[in-house]
Order: sequence, then C-alpha cells, then structure tokens
Amino acid sequence: MFNKIKKLSQKKFNKSDQHNQDNNPTNTNVVRSSRATPTTASPLPNGESQTPAPSPSQTPNHPMFTSTPTLEVLPLLKDVSSSDRPLLFMKKAHMCSCQCDFSDTLIMPREKEIKRQTLLELVDFLHSSSGKVNETMQSELIRMVSANIFRSLPPAHYENTGAPPEGNDPEEEEPYLEPWWPHLQLVYELLLRYVVSSEIEPKTAKKFINHTFVSRLLDLFDSEDPREREYLKTVLHRIYGKFIFHRPFIRCSVYNIFYKFLYETERCIGIGELLEILGSVINGFTVPMREEHRLYLVKAILPLHKSKSISVYHQQLSYCVVQFVEKDYKLADTVIRGLLKYWPLTNCNKEVLFLGELEEVLDVTEPSEFQHCVVPLFTQIGKCLNSAHFQVAERALFLWNNEHIVGLIAENKDVIFPIIFEALEKNMKGHWNQAVHGLSENVRRMFMEMDNDLFEECEKQYQENEAKTWELLEQREMTWKRLEEAASLVAN
Repeated sequence: MFNKIKKLSQKKFNKSDQHNQDNNPTNTNVVRSSRATPTTASPLPNGESQTPAPSPSQTPNHPMFTSTPTLEVLPLLKDVSSSDRPLLFMKKAHMCSCQCDFSDTLIMPREKEIKRQTLLELVDFLHSSSGKVNETMQSELIRMVSANIFRSLPPAHYENTGAPPEGNDPEEEEPYLEPWWPHLQLVYELLLRYVVSSEIEPKTAKKFINHTFVSRLLDLFDSEDPREREYLKTVLHRIYGKFIFHRPFIRCSVYNIFYKFLYETERCIGIGELLEILGSVINGFTVPMREEHRLYLVKAILPLHKSKSISVYHQQLSYCVVQFVEKDYKLADTVIRGLLKYWPLTNCNKEVLFLGELEEVLDVTEPSEFQHCVVPLFTQIGKCLNSAHFQVAERALFLWNNEHIVGLIAENKDVIFPIIFEALEKNMKGHWNQAVHGLSENVRRMFMEMDNDLFEECEKQYQENEAKTWELLEQREMTWKRLEEAASLVAN
C-alpha cells in the first residue's frame, strides 16, 4: 500500500514539474518591437498547410531533472564508464540551461566559468568519435540550446532614442554586441556540431529540429550582433542541406521575412545573411526552373532593390539575381525590366550600384533575350550618361569595357546608336568632368569603327534635330519680343 502511494505522489510531482517547465519564460518566442509577431509556418508552394511538428520533450523523467538546474562541478565525461555517460551528458546539458547574469562581470564569476567549461566539454564530446547521442540525449540537448538562444532581443537603437528609423544609416550604426556571447557562441557551436554530425539521423533529429525550431531560428536573424547572425547563417544553411523535408518551409519563411522587411519594418538587419543562404539555395535549383521560384524572384527578391538601405546587402542581392539568370537565361528580360522598374531617380550612390549589377546581369544575358529589352534599357543608360554626378556617368560608360556587352551592342547597333548618340554628343560638348568627356569620346570612336555609315546617319539626324531645336528657340524668343512690344504699346 505504501509503495502505491509513493508511486502516485511521484507521478503527480512529475506532472507538476512538466507543467512548470511548459510555462518557463525561457521557452518564449523571440520578440522585439520591430517584429511584432514571430515568424509563423507558411503555406507550402503546393497550397497545403504545414502544421509545425510537436515540441521535443522537456526533460527526461529522472529525479535529478525535476529541480531547477544549478551550476556545479561534475565529473568529466571521459572519466566515467560508457554506461554512465548518457546520464551524465543529460545532467550537464540540463545544468547548462541555467542562465547567468552578464550585466556585471563581478556577478557569478565561478558559475559562469563552470558553465563555459561544461559547454566546451559538450562540444568536444559531440565532435569526438565516441560522441554517441541517443534520442533522449538529443531531446535534452535541444532543450538546453532553446533555453539559451531563444530570448527577447533588445530594442533597436532608434527604438531606444525615439529617432525615426529612416533617419539612421545602417552602415554608420554601431552594432550591438551580446554581453553573454562567451556562452552563446559555445551553444551555437554545440548546435552546429549536432546538425552536421554524421551520427545524427535526420529521421530522429526532425523530432527536435522541427518547423517551430526553424521558425524561431529565423526570428533570431533580427539580432544586431553580427557574430550571432554569422552562426545562424551557417546553422540554417546546414539544416537546409541535411533536412530535405524542411527546404520548402525554409524558403517560404525567408521570403516572408523579405515581405515583412519591405512592407512593414524596413529594418535590414539579417537580410544580407538570408540572401547569402538563398544564393546557395538558388545555385542548387534544378533546370528547368519551377514556376514557384520565378514567382518569388518577381515578388520577393527584385523588390528588395527599392529599399533605401540596399547598400547593406546589395552584394548578396546581386549574386542571387545573377544566379537566377545563369540558371534560366529566359529570366534576363524579367530581371532587367525589374531593375529598370526600381531604378533610383535621386540617389546617385544607388544608381552606381544598379549600374554595377546591370553589368553582371548583361554579362550572362543571351542575345535573344537582350533584344526584348534593348530600347528601355539604353534609354535609361542614355540618361545615366548625361548625369551631372560624374560617378554615375563614368560607371555607365564603363559598360563599353565589357567585351560581351560590346558584342550585344554590336548585334543591335541599329537600335542602340540613335538612342545613345545624342547623350554622347552632349557629354562631348558640355560635361564638366574631363574623365567623362574622354570616355564619351572613346565610346563615340567605337561606334564609328563599328559602322561608319550608321554613325554618319546618326550624326546627320542629330544635327537636324539641333537645327530644329535652335529654330524653335528663335521662334520662342521672337514671340516673347512681340508680346513685350504689344504690352509696351498698351501701357503707353
């Protein structure tokens, strides 16, 4: 009878402890004012809704896990027998769920060092050949990782000061560095070792690395600490490579973050790292490309060009765009027209970036696709040639240094020459910058060598247009003089 009562009380105690852990604040989603709600599971491309997998079990049903974890010195894993090692591993992982106060270096120095050394030991254990991790050990490990990395992020700089976000230059802001990075780095390293370990079967790991876990990882890309975003980039890329069943969900979630950035938060933190991951993903797309990927190019990737803070992530964005064209040459017209759609009108620095990206896209463009967009493209390039900002005009003229682009121009010279000729002549006559003047003269000479007859025809047409312009100006002046004379007669 006594044994039955004892078992019943123990069962109630375990249920109570489980309930307390479910309400533990360490399990809260990542929250910051600029991202009001955590990233949720998106519908998959085929239209089916994806329900996140259930969370891993909180703690093993063992007496030593029923109390709040405390930091204490435990025996080394290598010093115990192989049969005792799993239980000691779980105890160490459970102990590392304890949070340390990093607001003051004098607070808990011993406990901080114990946790750091324990995390180092766990990393070495996973990395070693003897690091066999069963399902129960994996559950406790991921629970500990979640307790450490999933947290409320501090508000952004402008949220603290009250300054408007558009008034801040992301390149000039000092990045926020997490004070407890000495522990966070080891936790991320532990997670990375777990994901890349050949001993961990994806079928088992998907119980713990589920959609909810991946979604919360994506929320952490809002962290201002560049060191954390670098680790997140590596971990997410490895998850994408190892867990094939997560790939559609990860892609949809990343695109949703782009939508939120464009139409809600306008905070560019983490966009560069996500684009870096996406660049590798696009590189692995099969050919012919699925319609889903084409749609996301138009709806999520090309609109990133309209952001004021594009300079922060332009290099990664340009790489993704070029990868699309390399995978499917028919997308060149779509990409070029997308660039023209978001072409900056008053920001010369962005215009220089666009011209550089345009050259990379044209370098992989096939002649058949180039013909579709040649008129609007060189109409815009002609405007850039006459820009008063010498860097814009100079960067546009540098397009003629690319042999592939020159070849495309030569094949369509009948259309391009008349569009560009007037801009070159204006630079020759009146541009204030000598470098632009010299480059314009070189391009003009190149046109003459390509087709002298067409050049002379364009020159003749230009002179006729100039004569008509002068004639209109003279007529306008004569009209004003007659009006002035008539006004003076009425006044007298």
